[in-house]
Amino acid sequence: MSHILVFDSGIGGTSVLSHLKACLQGVSFSYVMDNAFLPYGLQPQELIKSRIKGLIRWQQQYLGNVDLIVIACNTASTYALEEARKHTQIPIIGVVPAVKPAASSSKTKHIALLATPATSNNAYTHKLIMDFTSGCKVETLHSTELVRIAEHFYWHSELDKEALCAEIARLNIPATVDRLVLGCTHFPLIAHDIKNCLQKHVELVDSGKAIANRAVSLLGSQIVGEKVPSASEVRFYATAPIMGSKEAISIINLNKD
Repeated sequence: MSHILVFDSGIGGTSVLSHLKACLQGVSFSYVMDNAFLPYGLQPQELIKSRIKGLIRWQQQYLGNVDLIVIACNTASTYALEEARKHTQIPIIGVVPAVKPAASSSKTKHIALLATPATSNNAYTHKLIMDFTSGCKVETLHSTELVRIAEHFYWHSELDKEALCAEIARLNIPATVDRLVLGCTHFPLIAHDIKNCLQKHVELVDSGKAIANRAVSLLGSQIVGEKVPSASEVRFYATAPIMGSKEAISIINLNKD
């Protein structure tokens, strides 16, 4: 059975995990969240690189065989993906904002990227926009409040719709924008409610399905299908305790050598 390690600062990467589970049969998953430093969107680049290296050390020492690592965090991917690949021979897939499909499908040629400050402001993201959005006007927007709202929704099944719509209103998205790129893996967890706060012509775009397709191509021996065996296993790990957790979570230390 193949084993995939999925990593994020919080629960946002479960939006990617759901796509992986939908595409891959008979795979076991380890889901690691570095929630001691949640959200990564407010952390400096060097700290994130250090945490990614700690993740790889921990995996090598304690997790056993892993066939694929998915960094299911836009900030960690844009800051530290190349650094991570220096420390392991395991294939690593990163998540980056889906500006290319948004630009190619936009009818108004006006799109917006909604991400955390670290993702929307970094050089990697700016290069993505330059390389793949020719002919489009691109708004770069940022929010960490939506991360908080999504985390609370996942753990407590309670959504603060008033706070959500207030945050979307604060972003002041231009009326001509017709594609909104969800550049944080937390955001798809509340995508339906985000869309309800937008004008009807705005379509949401994220990277989840593309990441799953890439995983399928790398794990070519897996059988792809619509139905997934219920026996697919997911083990959850975190770097800090979570009050009211609905998952069985093991607490780990990414600093330990």
